[in-house]
Amino acid sequence: MSRSIPDLSSLTLGAAEKGKLALRADWVLLHDGNGHRLCRDGEVLIENGRVLHAGKPTGAEARVVNFGPALISPGFVDLDALSDLDTTILGVDHNPGWAKGRVWPRDYAERAREMYSPEDLAFQKRYAFGQLLMSGITSAAPIASLFYREWGETVAEFDAAADAAGEMGLRVFLSPAYRAGGMVLDEPGKPVPYFDEDRGFEGLDAAIEYIERQHGRHGGLVNGMLAPDRVETCTAELLRRTDAAARDLGCKIRLHMAQGVMERETVQALHGMTGPAWLESLGVLSDRLICPHATDASDADLQLYADRGVSVAHCPLVSSRSGSYLNSFKKLRRMGIRIGMGTDTVPADMVMNLLSALVTARIAEPGPEPMSAPIWEAATSQGADALGRPDLGRIAKGLPADIAVFDLADPLMTPAIDPVETVILGGTGRTCRATFVDGRLSMRRADGLRAEVAGLPDLEAAQARAQTQFDAMKAQYPDRSWNHPPLSEIFPPSFPLEERTDEPD
Repeated sequence: MSRSIPDLSSLTLGAAEKGKLALRADWVLLHDGNGHRLCRDGEVLIENGRVLHAGKPTGAEARVVNFGPALISPGFVDLDALSDLDTTILGVDHNPGWAKGRVWPRDYAERAREMYSPEDLAFQKRYAFGQLLMSGITSAAPIASLFYREWGETVAEFDAAADAAGEMGLRVFLSPAYRAGGMVLDEPGKPVPYFDEDRGFEGLDAAIEYIERQHGRHGGLVNGMLAPDRVETCTAELLRRTDAAARDLGCKIRLHMAQGVMERETVQALHGMTGPAWLESLGVLSDRLICPHATDASDADLQLYADRGVSVAHCPLVSSRSGSYLNSFKKLRRMGIRIGMGTDTVPADMVMNLLSALVTARIAEPGPEPMSAPIWEAATSQGADALGRPDLGRIAKGLPADIAVFDLADPLMTPAIDPVETVILGGTGRTCRATFVDGRLSMRRADGLRAEVAGLPDLEAAQARAQTQFDAMKAQYPDRSWNHPPLSEIFPPSFPLEERTDEPD
């Protein structure tokens, strides 16, 4: 006989249950082989990390967790997943970027250093992975800034990241990011490219060795992906070697491209064409590529993406915050371009990105057609397909039990309508009540907003540590900013600070 468990407190965080586990809720989003389907009063039956059944309850002998007014969904697939302490937020109100440390003066570039310790970098991956799990993300391709690095990412921090993913229960697609160049300032407001191609080759070799050694570890949670930094920081030979390595390894490549004016102008000056056109001329534009963000892609660029099977990682929150958006979500779908989703920035909240995707899609191309379903597909099955993993982003018999459960009883989400639309319009990942990866409970919210994450036993202490690290990094910005102004000038407060006085009341 099945027994009902009223909450998640009796389940073991970070471990799969022995025997069968039945998750029930008012709504289950299952996959029938052709697409997602909503099942009212449904059940997902799990054993040994796999889905045994998805649909109406079968009455099978199992341990039961009944979430009641909730949506059981495939976990989100994040193609550009925040994995550090995001520096992008420093540029929201503090511009221009060249004056605020986002482009190095040449005197700093020639003596650039790591701004975090190896221990700091390892902790940041773990902390960021916890944030991803808290918004229902079960598969992630980590992305971090190179603005605070000596050059590229290190194997050591990614070894730590793989171990963190295994301990916490997060499916990852990763290897250290590398580059052959960057942008520097010789005079105010005029970034120019500089290159050290050998360092790019060294980074690629390190990434290949990492993938060969780590791919498949932790029961398949760790997977390889090559991550050259940005199209404007790569050389032709580095891209050719990256493409050849991806073919040999059988993995995907993520390359930021068609994402901004500085990139477009730089690539045009260097190669006489846009980034997508340049890759096409090199013979490396293919379905192995996942390219954030496509917000600066021309119609010709998009047609190349469609012709070559390139996937777009859509990160609408970070883009719209700086005044740009995908033009347009609807058009790319009509062209047959696969769109997945990414978080990219803080907050690492996929639901906020889904709401941003809906809003910016309607701004870019007004129209009454439904948007909730295609946006949810982008965050689940389409993102999985971009990774070459049709076994992910879906709930169906025989597939890995990568599941997110969203609360529909939140007062701010009442009245509720269609469950998928309700979660999107609710606009925050804090409605995620539980995250399971390979059948393991990786995150739970037992009471309201308080989250518990496997591998992060004290979230309050972790948050304090993260803030201390970030503040110490930010304090180093004067050294890497043009003319080395004081920190108070680089990042002034939103309102003037009140001056203290010693006058009595």
